Amino acid sequence: MTPATEPAPDFVALEATLEEKRLLVEEALRRLVAPGEAPAVDRAIEDSLFAPAKRLRPILSLLVAEILHGDPGAVLPAACAVEMVHTASLILDDLPSMDDAKTRRGRPACHVRHGEATAILAAFALLSDAYEILAGGWAGAPEAAARSAIAKDLARAVGRGGMIAGQAMDLAMTDRPIDFPTLEFIHSRKTGVLFMTAAAVGAAAARAGAWETQAVKAYAKNLGLAFQIVDDLIDVEGGVDVGKDLGQDAKKTTFVSFSGTEGARQLARELVVVSQQALTGFGARAAPLRDLAGYVVARRR
Repeated sequence: MTPATEPAPDFVALEATLEEKRLLVEEALRRLVAPGEAPAVDRAIEDSLFAPAKRLRPILSLLVAEILHGDPGAVLPAACAVEMVHTASLILDDLPSMDDAKTRRGRPACHVRHGEATAILAAFALLSDAYEILAGGWAGAPEAAARSAIAKDLARAVGRGGMIAGQAMDLAMTDRPIDFPTLEFIHSRKTGVLFMTAAAVGAAAARAGAWETQAVKAYAKNLGLAFQIVDDLIDVEGGVDVGKDLGQDAKKTTFVSFSGTEGARQLARELVVVSQQALTGFGARAAPLRDLAGYVVARRR
């Protein structure tokens, strides 16, 4: 892989675009997440939501809106809602009763710094804030029916057919051998569904048709799985400025422990190809999404 300090030439322009959009997301999150009446919870949210992060999911929403000729600004609050749900899921995943992680995004995990009870409250506060954003609307927002559809997608991504199902299966299979379909089930729910929702948010902002929405969701599902595999590789091999507990998945079957490092890396490449093929109908305008898929599989952190 190309070292992160020397990005491949093909990715230089993409990295500039990603950083520009990341800053937009950061600024919007600051506007949207106002202090409440629970200072301890506010501090926990501040530490978790504004720790250094790639913001890949909301950026995906913005890129999808752009390639479908929508207004990225009109979808930015909804994209931020997706990121808030993602951050809530990380707080919950790290709890002692779940993955018992000690660090996250280069900082002590939320429960380590703020206590388990406050961490749980912070996660639920982020979830409720996300749905409040979608319900309330904003200047230039999609109509109420479209926002309702986004909220429904997001609820499904979180729920018993989504991240909760994936995490429940993950916990059930700790210290137990599993087959590949079960492994794919876990990570398609824990990671893939929120990537799919992020893509659907961008499509909704552009008032995309059914085939366009399904195409970008298929792209996002495979992108999310590739992203997870690379995360598994980083967990084993380390990377640049990882910011997480290395080896924290040692008791679990991952794509790396199942297929080996080279097998996992090859699977990630194959998933990227499949994700890019889902964009065939969009022609050249989908180049940023194709480049993003290649970039995800090449990352070192």
